[in-house]
Amino acid sequence: MNLTDLKIFACVARQPSLGAAAQELHLTPSAVSKALRRLEADVDTLLFDRSAKLLSLNAGGQRMLEFARNMLALADQARADIGGEQASFSCRVAGPAILLWRHAEQFRQAMANYSEAEIHLASMYQDDALAALERGEVNNALVTSEVLHGRGGHWSANWVSTPLGALHLQLLAGLQHPLVVQKFAVPGVDTPDNGNQYLQVSSQQVLEYDFVSPSRSLFCGKQRGNLTDGWRDDQLPRKIRYWIDDLQLLLAMVKSGQALAYLPDFARADTDLLRLDVSDCGFQCSEEVHLVWNAKNAAQWQTELARALEVQRD
Repeated sequence: MNLTDLKIFACVARQPSLGAAAQELHLTPSAVSKALRRLEADVDTLLFDRSAKLLSLNAGGQRMLEFARNMLALADQARADIGGEQASFSCRVAGPAILLWRHAEQFRQAMANYSEAEIHLASMYQDDALAALERGEVNNALVTSEVLHGRGGHWSANWVSTPLGALHLQLLAGLQHPLVVQKFAVPGVDTPDNGNQYLQVSSQQVLEYDFVSPSRSLFCGKQRGNLTDGWRDDQLPRKIRYWIDDLQLLLAMVKSGQALAYLPDFARADTDLLRLDVSDCGFQCSEEVHLVWNAKNAAQWQTELARALEVQRD
């Protein structure tokens, strides 16, 4: 039994077909099939139920998959811990794009001492991120407390949740938006030059303009209509003219001055965006963010990463 065959087996187990696994592994289907046969010979049992075109794990294969994931994780841990800061490994993180955006720089700083390590950020909704963590495809998942409280569709007793602080949503406008242009066109008032400034406005002023919103939650991907971004339309009903699920396109719409958006507070660091402080708004939407990782067989760098991110939260 060797690690290469175990990696091939774990890949085939999560792919819909042997051909798809071969494509991911950059191997021929014949090479993949031979690796599976070798592994089955090593454990002296069939691991798949085979049909003309499909492979499906049988009961023995399901048990073997758990062993394979543990052995691969142990091998990764040994490689990283023995190599120390010069070790070559991948720090793989999955989560909603908006959370990856929030924490990408923190991951870079926390991993700075590991010069040979690669950082992979995979954009996916929260339940998908946890499923990827369960399959061993990533080391870390970024999620909100909503998933933790509901435990989502995937959870393991081996997982640890590290709190990364609260994400607060705020109303943002582009510098070309009429509300901003009117304010800073006043003689003696400087044009905003950073994301820390804000403009105080009333709800009456704000509701005169169009909004842009995703139609799906940026965190879980569920269709929620005008409830998607956390704005309380029951208190301050607005006109959502644009529905954009792609985060970058949504931001481009806001920066162009065509619409307002209710977005996470860290977005205001963008110098093309300005926070609007709605003086008579009686609500605030917040989300607690967590790093979820598998503490079982975790390498030293993983523990250090979680600790560093938690310290940065403070």
